[in-house]
Amino acid sequence: MADRLTQLQDAVNSLADQFCNAIGVLQQCAPPASFSNIQTAINKDQPANPTEEYAQLFAALIARTAKDLDVLIDSLPSEESTAALQAASLRQLEEENHEAAVRLEEVVSRGDGLLEKIQSALADIAQSQLRTRNAAPSQPSPAQS
Repeated sequence: MADRLTQLQDAVNSLADQFCNAIGVLQQCAPPASFSNIQTAINKDQPANPTEEYAQLFAALIARTAKDLDVLIDSLPSEESTAALQAASLRQLEEENHEAAVRLEEVVSRGDGLLEKIQSALADIAQSQLRTRNAAPSQPSPAQS
């Protein structure tokens, strides 16, 4: 995701595109102007232009983009965010990070202890199984009899 300034620049570019497109479409659809009472049959036979619909469409697009711009501008850091405030925030984050690291080390230590206990128990089980197999007398299997 782009940073806020890039998003802001993209929104400004989008707004400029919408203004240019709106002007171009409105010029294209505008009815011809009359010059000194000279009317031609072509002007009278032209269908009605949807200029009003285009005007509403572009007005809505421009208004929505302007609102998006306002939201992006409001999300930028304020002038009140000084270096001292940023340093204090960083110190707080470093303290939280250190506390989390201590908790993580404790959990890892407990996990290592449990792992050692489990490995010891598995070794005891393996030794018991070996002793049981070695102590059991060899009996011929029923298939050999």
